[in-house]
Amino acid sequence: MGRSLLLGVLGGLGPMSSVYFYELLTRHTEASSDQEHLDIIISSHATTPDRTGYILGSQEENPLPVMAEDAKKLEAYGADVIAIPCNTAHYFYNEIRSAVSVPVLNIIEETAEVASSCGAKTVGILATDGTVRTDTYQKVCSRHGIRCVVPDDVHQKMLMDIIYGEIKQGSAPDMDRFGRVSDFLRNAGCERLILGCTELSLIKRDFGLGDDYLDSLEALAYRTIVFCGRKPAGFPDCFKRCRGPEEL
Repeated sequence: MGRSLLLGVLGGLGPMSSVYFYELLTRHTEASSDQEHLDIIISSHATTPDRTGYILGSQEENPLPVMAEDAKKLEAYGADVIAIPCNTAHYFYNEIRSAVSVPVLNIIEETAEVASSCGAKTVGILATDGTVRTDTYQKVCSRHGIRCVVPDDVHQKMLMDIIYGEIKQGSAPDMDRFGRVSDFLRNAGCERLILGCTELSLIKRDFGLGDDYLDSLEALAYRTIVFCGRKPAGFPDCFKRCRGPEEL
């Protein structure tokens, strides 16, 4: 077995999503002993200013300097690669990547890669206003020949209420409203629905969702395990058709 790279996780965005990302990495790494799991250092900087609030102009405090500094600290600690388990934070991806000299995995790119490997041509984007309004997924998916559909204003507000008013506050999500948002996207012709906010990944974990949902946190976990020189296990078959480590 080759050397396992030291993974740095730029987390706390939000905290429970970072916890779940660590769980996914541990659960889905093929290992028969502690020593065969990934070496990981986690920064959980929960007081980082809200990404969506800054992107949409409802708050003045810029989260980028905090995230860039945390990335530098991870690199200084010895991280060989950095993962960011937050979709909205990838609005600042280029700046964070430029702040360090080690690779920074991109959750948006990895999710689009999985969607392409699964044969999706039209996907629905379930994400924060910050991710949706900046066309973060649309720009990346278009390079894979994938069309993106986003909720209308009414259903997007429902989704934001679930993310910020329920999950981030530690409350159970309203699954009826979540289902209505999902049905809106299905009725618009979406073959797959991307959980493009890592808070929504917790819905898949806790409530179970159909095979038409693609979890961005699972996509990032898959790529992270492969990148760090370990063998992923227990992922859907279409993940296996993603590019291999030699193509990274």
